[in-house]
Amino acid sequence: MLGYILQNWVLILVLAAFAIALRYTVFLDAVTIRRMYVLIVGIFLLSIVVYLEFLLADRGTGRDLRIVLMAIRYSATPFIVAQVIFTLIKKQRWFLFVPAIALAAIDLISIFTGVVFRIDADGVFSRGPLGMLPFIVAGLYCVALLFILFRSCNRQAMEIIPIVFLCVALLSGLFFPFVFGKAYAYIFCTTIAVALFVYYEFLMLQLTKKDSLTGLLNRHAFYADLAKNPEDLSALVSIDMDGLKAINDTEGHAAGDDALVTLSLCFQRALKRRQFVYRVGGDEFVILCRHCSSDDLSQLVERLRRGIAETPYSCSIGYSEAAGGAMPPSEMLRESDEMMYAEKARHYADAGREHRKPE
Repeated sequence: MLGYILQNWVLILVLAAFAIALRYTVFLDAVTIRRMYVLIVGIFLLSIVVYLEFLLADRGTGRDLRIVLMAIRYSATPFIVAQVIFTLIKKQRWFLFVPAIALAAIDLISIFTGVVFRIDADGVFSRGPLGMLPFIVAGLYCVALLFILFRSCNRQAMEIIPIVFLCVALLSGLFFPFVFGKAYAYIFCTTIAVALFVYYEFLMLQLTKKDSLTGLLNRHAFYADLAKNPEDLSALVSIDMDGLKAINDTEGHAAGDDALVTLSLCFQRALKRRQFVYRVGGDEFVILCRHCSSDDLSQLVERLRRGIAETPYSCSIGYSEAAGGAMPPSEMLRESDEMMYAEKARHYADAGREHRKPE
């Protein structure tokens, strides 16, 4: 017991700090917090498995138990990466774990067949025909995590840097064993725990600038970014959802929230480089475009309209260009809002209803 504590003291401290931070956070929902606790417990249990496995290897005893522990270790890594995806990405389903479950079944079979790994009577380890499969499955999970996180982020450095940091740490667990061998296995769990805790701290910093429902940048971030380098602002797009109140009144606020989340994903997918979207009100959104041409703006608006048309919802859109940098941001916002409200008025007129522009 003392040997485990001394060898894993840094890991224990990091996991304890992580658990304490989760206990007092007010930014994350209860489901995400529970899933993070599952990650903490999983990493802790894996560290015990790793310690026992290498303890038996050093002593040259317990061959059968060592094989079982190795099967658990090989199965646990893909499960942990899958749990990271399950925790960090909203609306993931249980079938995310199917590849990890299939690998665990193969690892279990390998205990008796050596198809993935084997340990001979002298305690010498060797890989079987499927010896690389655990690394391949875990690697695919890492690639999926990087792709999903990058696709759902706002393409700003404050979000991209922690995503890259997390994925580099996870991928190191796949490649470093081939470089450093057994020595790296001792610090694998600590590496993952530190990476997750650092990502969590970045996440907390991001949440001060992000809308909790949609994940888009929030109103405070909008006005802060609007004031930065106004000479770089080339265009501004105002978007307002049509009929959110009707959805809330007839289907409930949960349905309205789903509509906002769906539209937010459409907006994010429409963005290109140097284009940033913000939720500035209940159903109001703004996109800032920096160093974008008139063609870039036209293509952005067209992508927005196509994406919205694929949903059950509709939005009114207005936009304004900087006209060679001569127009101040406040005037651009006024102009784009006026165009957006004019489109909204036409929408409600066509529907036979009246819509009043906010004062």
